[in-house]
Amino acid sequence: MQITTKGMDANATDADQWLIESLGRGYGAFIGRIAPSGKRSFYFRYTGPDRAQVRLPLADFDKAGVVGLTVAQARAKAAEWSTLYHGDGKDKPGVPDLRGHFQREAATKLAAEQDAQESAERQKREAKEAEVAALLEQQRRLTVKQVFERWAATELAPHVGGDGKRVGRKDGGVYVKEQFERRVFPAVGDVAIQDVRKADLLAVLDAAKAEGKLRTANTLLADLKQMFRFAAERELIEHSPIELVSKRKVGGKDVRRNRVLSGDELPALVFKLPKAKLNKRTEAGIWLILATGVRVGELTGVAWADSKAQQKALQATVDAHNAAQKSGGVQLGFVDLVARTWYMPTTKNQRDHTIHLSDFAVNKFTELAALRPKDKDTGEPVPWVFPDTSGKGPVCVKSFGKQLADRQRTEERRLKNRTKAVDSLALDGGRWTAHDLRRTAATIMAQLGISTDTVNECLNHVLPGISGVYIHDRREAEQVRAFDALGAKLAQVTSGAPIPSNVVALKAA
Repeated sequence: MQITTKGMDANATDADQWLIESLGRGYGAFIGRIAPSGKRSFYFRYTGPDRAQVRLPLADFDKAGVVGLTVAQARAKAAEWSTLYHGDGKDKPGVPDLRGHFQREAATKLAAEQDAQESAERQKREAKEAEVAALLEQQRRLTVKQVFERWAATELAPHVGGDGKRVGRKDGGVYVKEQFERRVFPAVGDVAIQDVRKADLLAVLDAAKAEGKLRTANTLLADLKQMFRFAAERELIEHSPIELVSKRKVGGKDVRRNRVLSGDELPALVFKLPKAKLNKRTEAGIWLILATGVRVGELTGVAWADSKAQQKALQATVDAHNAAQKSGGVQLGFVDLVARTWYMPTTKNQRDHTIHLSDFAVNKFTELAALRPKDKDTGEPVPWVFPDTSGKGPVCVKSFGKQLADRQRTEERRLKNRTKAVDSLALDGGRWTAHDLRRTAATIMAQLGISTDTVNECLNHVLPGISGVYIHDRREAEQVRAFDALGAKLAQVTSGAPIPSNVVALKAA
């Protein structure tokens, strides 16, 4: 019989209904089935090698041919399998075990799909590895300029570390960048950092040395070492080509200044200052450095205590000032004449510091208070003890040193449009600087019998080695006595009067 759509649409009964259409002797049969559940399916039936009949499912019946096959479509597929089973009767033999044949085909297809998937995954993995390798190679091929930018952003930019301390360069690396742009980048800036040799860097340092800039050469050497160590730690290079180069081979050993104003020079300074035509604040600042031992940047960054509520804004002003001046030296502090203290929240040594103000120091700050200007916009007193001309920020930290240096010249070396009092502050011991005043303050304390440990605390020096780790006593009471003794000595020097009886010079321990 021939299977038809009408036959496949017959009603289901309690038993399977089989519709069989012979495809010819030895060619198998095309079969339709109507199950009691109403499910309708097509099969191909053939006789296997063991003479047993085998039914292979073709598809489900769907007269629309959407979710299954129509009768015609199923018959065509059965005919295809029939030809495969019987062969073409010529040169193509039949396949007596269709089930095994299809199973082998399915297994072969699955294996091929798995191989293709594994191959695709392997290619994807190899492509990713190649991409990573290329990225690593690209990183290793970064130029000196590119590595510098990464180093500057990571190590030079000021930020607060995990321990709460401010780290990085105070000027944000502005000075270092200027030196690199001037001396390093023209020579090797566009060279891959992997290709830079020691000879290339020594040529840069030798150029600075040839100009007589020995300190600059040493500073540049130190910065180059830091940057190349940074690159080596991140495996951008195998090792630093300049690591073993010493200062001795470049700018020579740094010579530390040890200038101290002698006992005869201080009275001479008292005599010379009124004739030097200094800014009144600068003149008072000289004596304040001698009375407190502060650094010049700590002096210029001091503000009055009544402005402490603005500390955050004032600190931002100081940070911006340091960046603009490329110095990083100004440190914010607050002077309280009632409490007789000068408090610095942060300092060069990454800790706070409080200075006791002696009578001498209080008198000098009182003189400065009388000079306190008012803000041109608000009419309020400016917060800065040493304000710039606008009153909006501290005076340039370099101006203090320039005023001193300009008054220790010969007439022949006088700078144009600067003071005519060229040698008004020249002393017998030679040129002196603001930092020499700090050293002089420490020396006077030592001469008064104050212990070295107390002097170091007065100057906010951190004890070296194990002592700095385990000893945290700041010796506040000893500092008060030391600053009072120092102030009394300076009062004697400036007035010629003897040391007051209530101030006793300390004996060395």
